[in-house]
Amino acid sequence: MISAQGEELLSVKVKANNAENEVENLRREGEVNRVAFSASLMDSGGGDVGPFNAQTNLVFKHVIANIGNAYNPNTGFFIAPVRGVYHFEFFIYGHGHASHGSGAALFKNGEHIVIGYGHQASLGVNGCNSATLLLEVGDVVFLRQWENSRIHDSQNHHTTFSGHLLFTM
Repeated sequence: MISAQGEELLSVKVKANNAENEVENLRREGEVNRVAFSASLMDSGGGDVGPFNAQTNLVFKHVIANIGNAYNPNTGFFIAPVRGVYHFEFFIYGHGHASHGSGAALFKNGEHIVIGYGHQASLGVNGCNSATLLLEVGDVVFLRQWENSRIHDSQNHHTTFSGHLLFTM
């Protein structure tokens, strides 16, 4: 009878140890899965950027959130820390102008993915877009201002770039 109780106690201890290991693995996996950022173009003040004769990389300096530190506000690059499916979105604002629209394009490792662009002669104009991408560790995602366009930002943070990990692969 004592041996049956001893075996049962050993079985309970093994199950508890397995459960502890599983909880620890889920905790570690959850930490890796915490990747999200949101930033606006200007850190302070306000004004227009552009127009430029060629596409120009945008650096979003005002970081609203940077969970996982995958977005770099000095370069404007998001660098994937884990292989997975990510979602990105951006909103570009500009003041209407007869000759200049407002727009930017999303790039992955230098490859054009989508553009958000708007143009009208007066009042405010918005261009926006989003994309879901499968990224490998080290892939780089960033925005380039469209050539001959003007982008505006201010303390109201009209122009933003955001992304987050949906799930790992």
